[in-house]
Amino acid sequence: MRVLVTGAAGFLGSHLVDRLLARGDEVVGLDNGSTGRWENLRPHANLRILEGDACDPLSVDGPLEGIVHMASPASPADFARMPLEILRANSIGTERCLQLAMERGARMVFASTSEVYGDPAVSPQAEAYWGNVNPVGPRSPYDESKRFGEAMAMAYHRLHGLSVGIARYFNTFGPRMRADDGRAVPTLIHQALRGEPLTIQGTGEQTRSFGYVDDTIEGTLLLLDSPLVGPVNIGSEEELTVLTLAKTILVATGSASEIVHVPAPQDDPRQRKPDLTRARRELGFEPRVSLEDGLSRTIEWMRESNGDRAQALA
Repeated sequence: MRVLVTGAAGFLGSHLVDRLLARGDEVVGLDNGSTGRWENLRPHANLRILEGDACDPLSVDGPLEGIVHMASPASPADFARMPLEILRANSIGTERCLQLAMERGARMVFASTSEVYGDPAVSPQAEAYWGNVNPVGPRSPYDESKRFGEAMAMAYHRLHGLSVGIARYFNTFGPRMRADDGRAVPTLIHQALRGEPLTIQGTGEQTRSFGYVDDTIEGTLLLLDSPLVGPVNIGSEEELTVLTLAKTILVATGSASEIVHVPAPQDDPRQRKPDLTRARRELGFEPRVSLEDGLSRTIEWMRESNGDRAQALA
């Protein structure tokens, strides 16, 4: 296949690029550099890098069989810092990709999120659950734009018969995450490696299901290669509290840091756990990397390069 990946220099996008290239595909990687890191993309004969914004008219020479739209700031820190960029990426950017897919006869996969469920009133969250989202809260630029992007993809599918797939990712972590992006895993590892207090928002009893990046990318490829529209949850069913996560990271890093509590942000979800029934049935998806193994790999990555990559990223 020849595949366009938007947000290619970002955390998820760069891992997807690597997997596509490894299996023999050609990749066109588009990124505007706003939150991605160009060093995440290694030179390869089958990789063409385009510096540009997915919200601008897309001009890609040659055939395309697939498009995966991953371009969007995605961390809590970005919600307040870049709300308009997030809204545009998941609305205008999504339609640009859908239009290009129509022109080229390509399959389009939209990278959505468990944030569409908001602060869920049911657990685990299945795709049929409509969510509990504050449309005007501080998380709304991300939550609502992803919901809009899903609606846009479905409209193109229903109206034009376009082959689309919608992936809802749950709290993915792994190497190449920005240490300062505000998400729990890189923040806590960064603090532990520096011997700083580990900051827990609120009581720490809120739960998350952290999925390692390799599993998330495997689910994305399965969706890209299938006719499934979805939406389909991609993640891990291993649910734990954020406080337990912090204690696990202290053990894994050997850190003597203390745990401190800070105020919880508005609309912070109290619970997250995916129902993977559809992913298993329709895609044959199964998460394979345990939390402990994933944390070990991520910690090692953050430690490498000048002793402490976490410090280098700050």
